[in-house]
Amino acid sequence: MTVRTPDTGTEHQGTGPEAGERGPGPVKVRLDVNGVRRDVEIEPRVSLLGALRDELQLTGAKRGCDQGTCGACTVWVDGRRVLACLTLAITCEDAEVTTVEGLAAPDGSGDGQLHAMQEEFIRHDAFQCGYCTPGQIMSAVGCVREGHAGDDSEIKEWMSGNICRCAAYPHIRAAIRAARDRV
Repeated sequence: MTVRTPDTGTEHQGTGPEAGERGPGPVKVRLDVNGVRRDVEIEPRVSLLGALRDELQLTGAKRGCDQGTCGACTVWVDGRRVLACLTLAITCEDAEVTTVEGLAAPDGSGDGQLHAMQEEFIRHDAFQCGYCTPGQIMSAVGCVREGHAGDDSEIKEWMSGNICRCAAYPHIRAAIRAARDRV
């Protein structure tokens, strides 16, 4: 059986439970989140966002639209920006998931040291209500790492999947410019 993962479009061959024969009831899913391996019992149709928020109590990624249009749920899967509301949790087994909670002190030390992007978001007042901020920050770090943080027009284009209802865009771009050499 060939399985295509919806978030990456990659295909792999397989049979048995890993190849889509799990369910329809709850199944054990092993997720590596912020450097910690966690087992959850969820239905195969549960989104990564649902597993993170409801099962693992990691509420940094926000449920904004549940349609992939606002970016409030942006996390990384194997270092790539993904929309957690459109990604099935079961497809993230054997992948490293990073949420905004894991951005600071990624070694798990819990020393409270903020990531450079988080510091610049604070310094540049790049948020108002704060609802979109975790997704904005995760996308901003991804944007810098991908090499898409040159001038304002490039930042604007590559951050366009993250909506700020408070329109703090000039401050967000300023924070990204300030952090790009530190990330």
